[in-house]
Amino acid sequence: MANQDFVRQIDLHGFGRGPGLSMRWHIDFVLLGFLLLLCGAGLFILYSATGRDMSVVIRQATYLGISLFGMLIVAQIPPRMLMQWAKWFYVGGVLLLLAVLFMGVHSKGAQRWIQLPGFRFQPSEVIKLIMPITMAAFLAKRPLPPSFKDVIFSLVIIAVPVVLIAKQPDLGTSILIGSSGMFVLLLAGLRKRIIFSALCLAVPAIYVLWQFFMYDYQKRRVLTFLNPESDPWGAGWNIIQSTIAIGSGGLYGKGWLQGTQSHLDFLPESHTDFIIAVLAEEFGLMGCLVLLALYTLILGRGIFITLNAQTLFGRLLAGSITLTFFVYIFVNIGMVSGLLPVVGVPLPMVSRGGTSLLTLLAGFGLLMSIHTHRSFLGVSR
Repeated sequence: MANQDFVRQIDLHGFGRGPGLSMRWHIDFVLLGFLLLLCGAGLFILYSATGRDMSVVIRQATYLGISLFGMLIVAQIPPRMLMQWAKWFYVGGVLLLLAVLFMGVHSKGAQRWIQLPGFRFQPSEVIKLIMPITMAAFLAKRPLPPSFKDVIFSLVIIAVPVVLIAKQPDLGTSILIGSSGMFVLLLAGLRKRIIFSALCLAVPAIYVLWQFFMYDYQKRRVLTFLNPESDPWGAGWNIIQSTIAIGSGGLYGKGWLQGTQSHLDFLPESHTDFIIAVLAEEFGLMGCLVLLALYTLILGRGIFITLNAQTLFGRLLAGSITLTFFVYIFVNIGMVSGLLPVVGVPLPMVSRGGTSLLTLLAGFGLLMSIHTHRSFLGVSR
């Protein structure tokens, strides 16, 4: 019998060990377990941060259930389909951002939402997913490391939604979206001369940003970050109170529901941006370390999926999602502890908020899709 005849008679689906439950359902159970632990801890902390308001916890748990279902739906989408539709996702996202500028709803001094029957829709949240998908699809089709022309075009792709979101204004979201796009570009491999040129342009770019794009309240946040005591009853209040809460917790904290800064309303936004200060006050350094351990496990799983992705598109997309999740954590903890300016970035999976939770878990659905839509013994799944 010829070799090719022998190969044709092999039943690849029945030979050796077949794809497991994770591959068939496109669910990474390790990542799912870590996410459920983190979300459970978030609901536990939120109960205290809201002053034992069970209605808020139930509402957040409902958002969590919807978001988990959305994550599992996204996980079923093959990466090749995302790659094919990436440019249309991007065009649609930019059109939605333009619609916000002309017909968006104003709330608390910002214009970030589109009013739909029964609910509001924030297009910038969708761009958090569209940006890394678009960048990964664009660079995966080109020789790497990217040429100077491709780098310039990539920067234009990133800049358009970032500028539109910064105009809403929403500095925190624009930073996260810009980071997700830049991470794809960095993972694609940049030549040294391009990196050096970017560093040389950083200083004038910061000056232009400060002079022409940042609003007065955003400038005050930066100046307050440098010296919070200059305005202790105004712009510096948030940072001062959060650092007091963190420091008063000590090693083991005051105990669950025993925090004074949040329950006596000294700590602002205790259930959203500054929720980790509540954790630090009630559970101390040890509680914060447990939370950071959960984040580290999720980040480690994301890195594992990135390194084991079978396509360039998958590696670029998974790497960007994982690194952007790290930026979420770093920026929130940095601003609450006074190491970074306050930019309005919630603590992922812990702070109250349904839209951000849905976006984050949809991103992890993309990770699961990349990890489970794999070829098995040469057979595409």
